[in-house]
Amino acid sequence: MPTTVLTITGMTCGHCVQAVRNALAAVPGVSAVQVSLEQQQARVRGNADLARLLSAVEAEGYTAAVQQP
Repeated sequence: MPTTVLTITGMTCGHCVQAVRNALAAVPGVSAVQVSLEQQQARVRGNADLARLLSAVEAEGYTAAVQQP
C-alpha cells in the first residue's frame, strides 16, 4: 500500500497532532496515519486522494504539503 509523507506546518502540541491524525484518518482510502510533532510531518498509508488529504489538514487550521523524497 502506498505511503504519502506530508509536511505539516502549525502544529505546536499534542492536541494539534490528534486533530491532524483524526482529520487524515477520516479521509476515504486512508488505512493508517502516523503524525510526528517533532518532525512536523504525517505519514499516511492508503490510496486516498492527495487533494483530499491536503484539504483535511487545512480544514483543521494547519498547512500541509507533499514531502518530496
